Amino acid sequence: MRFWPLFLVSAAAVGMETALTRYFAVANWSDYGYWVISIVMVGFALSGVVLALGQGRLQRHAAGLFATLPALLCLSAALGYAGVIVNPFNPLALQNPDTYAPQLGLIALYYVALLPFFFLTGLYVSLCFATNATRVGAVYAADLLGAGLGSVLVLGLMYLVSPFALIPYLLPLLALAALGAGRLRKRAGAAALVALLAGEALLGLGPQAAISQYKPIYPPLHTPGAKVLATVHSPRGEYMLLDDFTERVNTDISNNSGMMGYPSPPRSYGLYRDGIRIASLPMPGVGAQTGYALGALDALPYTLRPHPDTLLIGASGGMRIAETRALGAGPLTALEPDPVLYQALREGLDGSPPVPSAPDLRIFNDNPRAVVTPGAGYDVIDISADFLDEAPANVYAVSAQAFAADLAALSYNGVLSVPVSIQDFPAYALRMMATMREALILRGVADPGAHLILYRSAWNARLLASPAPFTAADIAAAAKWCNDRSFDISYYQGFDAVAARSNLYNDLPAVSFTDGTMDTQGDDDSLADEAPGVLAGQVTPSSSAFDLRPVTDDRPAFYAILRLSQLKLLLARLQILPQAEIGALVNLAVLAQAVIIAALVLLVPLAAPRRARQGHEVLRPAVYFSVLALGFLFLELFAIERASLVLDDRAMGFSLVLGAMLVFSGLGSFVSGRIANATAAMRLAWVAVALWGVAMLWLSGTAALAAGGLPLVLRVGLIVLCLAPVSFAMGLPFPLGLRQLRGEFFLPWAWGLNGAFSVVATPFANLLLRTIGLHAVLGGAVLLYTIAALSFPALEGQIAWTPFLKRSAAAD
Repeated sequence: MRFWPLFLVSAAAVGMETALTRYFAVANWSDYGYWVISIVMVGFALSGVVLALGQGRLQRHAAGLFATLPALLCLSAALGYAGVIVNPFNPLALQNPDTYAPQLGLIALYYVALLPFFFLTGLYVSLCFATNATRVGAVYAADLLGAGLGSVLVLGLMYLVSPFALIPYLLPLLALAALGAGRLRKRAGAAALVALLAGEALLGLGPQAAISQYKPIYPPLHTPGAKVLATVHSPRGEYMLLDDFTERVNTDISNNSGMMGYPSPPRSYGLYRDGIRIASLPMPGVGAQTGYALGALDALPYTLRPHPDTLLIGASGGMRIAETRALGAGPLTALEPDPVLYQALREGLDGSPPVPSAPDLRIFNDNPRAVVTPGAGYDVIDISADFLDEAPANVYAVSAQAFAADLAALSYNGVLSVPVSIQDFPAYALRMMATMREALILRGVADPGAHLILYRSAWNARLLASPAPFTAADIAAAAKWCNDRSFDISYYQGFDAVAARSNLYNDLPAVSFTDGTMDTQGDDDSLADEAPGVLAGQVTPSSSAFDLRPVTDDRPAFYAILRLSQLKLLLARLQILPQAEIGALVNLAVLAQAVIIAALVLLVPLAAPRRARQGHEVLRPAVYFSVLALGFLFLELFAIERASLVLDDRAMGFSLVLGAMLVFSGLGSFVSGRIANATAAMRLAWVAVALWGVAMLWLSGTAALAAGGLPLVLRVGLIVLCLAPVSFAMGLPFPLGLRQLRGEFFLPWAWGLNGAFSVVATPFANLLLRTIGLHAVLGGAVLLYTIAALSFPALEGQIAWTPFLKRSAAAD
């Protein structure tokens, strides 16, 4: 209870970090949320450096600082958020070599706006360590438990208010911390109240956050007569249902639809999440207008397998259900994991009617990996075109293991239909083929090429796969169907790409990513040219330029085909890179900055007077606290990815893992203060982490899939139960290490190292996941904790330096 003010400050700080991350996801793009993590940890690192180099001056004035900081935190939080709101950063200009320079200055302004708050927060936390050096376990416990509360609090608020309105709810926590200022409580409370009122007034009356004009929702939202019919607040995202004359059913239609008597897609409502369109919802009376579906790119499977028993993965707000019924689907099972879209299917959503019930229609909101079972006997499994981009966790539905499970759930000659956009890079279709090839191999298929058909329009492609080889009759029917609708076949076994050029409807020339030149011989189909090589596992022009390795459960990022080793080339082609690929470059930029900062923090002892170091060994603490920060974040990222697979929801997975790990780590830190033998306790913590890591390496994938079909409450409980023991163990090493240090220099320096290397950990772990796989992240965490155990500061029995407040009182 002594440290409840620290508890509140930590809760507000993590809440602000989460709220700012959500701000960037809605106002700009989620990838730029990495800056927030960087700014937070840079602030913490700088606070440790300042305190370490201050040689005890700040510690001697700790009572006054504890009374002043809550008011300063309130003001800096409000001013920082206002500064973020008015920043005119343009993400599109950042990708243009001719206009990116001013954007770098605007990014720097984000740091200027937010760094003061997180520096002051770090100063508050490090002062708590400095003035309670004999109780570092309790201090760290209050810090972690408060952070856990902050993550849970913001998660709950996301159900109630807009992401733009989260931060005003956090300022009172900072103001309340002033009541813990001891004999200065009244003065501190009055200052904090004034700061709170000023901050709330600024956020309420000052500049207001809005969706960037560069987000897809902005143009339709600002057309005449546009109306927002519904807004749904959720940790998954901010949903908006838009009624606008430009909104139509989003499907790829044949150029020959009019000649064949098919109508155009009807008007619809547009459902947007975080400003990005994810589905078309039917307008009243429009659900029956489905004649256009006969001319859609995704209709071919229903011609090859008439009246099929169908599994539809992603219902697109109900439009795909109506379309597949119009195409003659027999018994239909539809999966819609997104809770808002599922509600729209079942109950309607503010004007959009629900899907009419039918005896042969079943609708579930389950994870596809939990519903698809071997031997189900579906004739068609159809993945909707917008499903992959509907939610981040849906990427697990297009891994090689997921496709293998889908194939096992088909009848012998059933068809799995998988969409892929080729609008940005046709290479995405080749990566999908490589992934499906791997899935067929996992199913024991010796000749994957005989089981595949690839066809396309100018913008999208569909890959059809079957447990049985496609017959000559199947291929002939597919060729006629495509020819009638001006679609092009790009692959089937025996396909003659050269001969097909004489009757090509949609030109798709090969464009060199290396030099930007177009290699054309008249009408071209670059997919047809490279598909045989991809299926044979050979090097092709695209595989040389892009990473076309199969998507797997261990390496689940589908939009990750850029070769980061070619950084100079990527920067030269920055203007044409898809938005989904930008996150990797942001990670690289943050990592480069983080490495420089971490190196500077490591070198701080060189700037400190020899007397401040008190003869203390520097190398072991430097290694110890650096690898601890890396290891904790590595293991956290691994747990978030696995929880996202279990919950089929990355936002919930992130919040649950973060909250559970912080709470149980806090309990471990609290217990650390009662442990006499710190070295033995550190070794036990390392053993616990190592054993847990080995178990997760072998079991986590299988366990995650097995748990996917359980009720949500049980899945949440299992995740918490799995994280509790390892998180408890991970809460021990940091306070145990701090107990081994002496002097007013080393304790804040260790805190600074923890912050600096936490900045390094997040982008580094994300890049490892992208390029090598999740097993590398988990293995790296175990290796880092092993290094920590070997470098544990060997000063057992020596108590850290005397708290300055007590020393000053004794002197008086």
